Amino acid sequence: MSEAPVTRYAKSGDVNIAYQVVGDGAFDLVFVPGWVSNIEYSWEEPRLAGFFRRLASFSRLILFDKRGTGLSDRVPSKELPTLEQRMDDVRAVLDAIGSQRAALFGVSEGAGLSILFAATYPQRTIALAIYGGFAKRLWAPDYPWAPTLEQRQAWIDSLESGWGGVADMATIAPSRVEDTHFAQWFATYLRRSASPSAAIALAQMNTYVDVRAILPAVHVPTLVLHR
Repeated sequence: MSEAPVTRYAKSGDVNIAYQVVGDGAFDLVFVPGWVSNIEYSWEEPRLAGFFRRLASFSRLILFDKRGTGLSDRVPSKELPTLEQRMDDVRAVLDAIGSQRAALFGVSEGAGLSILFAATYPQRTIALAIYGGFAKRLWAPDYPWAPTLEQRQAWIDSLESGWGGVADMATIAPSRVEDTHFAQWFATYLRRSASPSAAIALAQMNTYVDVRAILPAVHVPTLVLHR
């Protein structure tokens, strides 16, 4: 287990956003997590901790938990945060650490949030890296590779009963399908990242993400990765 950096808080409106700063490289790099996260428990997974250390070897790495998740303030499950609110949490963290410009590394849902930030604050964005991201969450005739609303809702309906149990590693992390220790860590990670009702509420918010209209407004170097 790697020792976690000190966790601090930035105020975004009335919400406290937990963040960590690692490294002292030449530029600031914000890691924008996916659906749910817990910045302290992340460091207990050796491969993830090694990944963060590698990023921090050439940057000043900024980690944070989005509102409603991890160590940040919880929000009422009936009052879903908008993508714009969660994007502004990034701005609040950057302001708290005195960062004027940063590159953003967005994973899964964090991709859309990063894209929105780059379009809204071009003067504060150096570059984007997108991993496993999506511009739109649901199927449409011009976006046929996303799940349908029915498929997405079926997955959301299954969350509450199975939340915090051992996840389907064949879907989540195929290379770790035989790794029982990782499966147990991931189950605990989910429990520490969000309650079942919060996870469902945030999944419902993500269902309607569609940032395609603002893609032309992104004018920074962008790397898109999928595996």
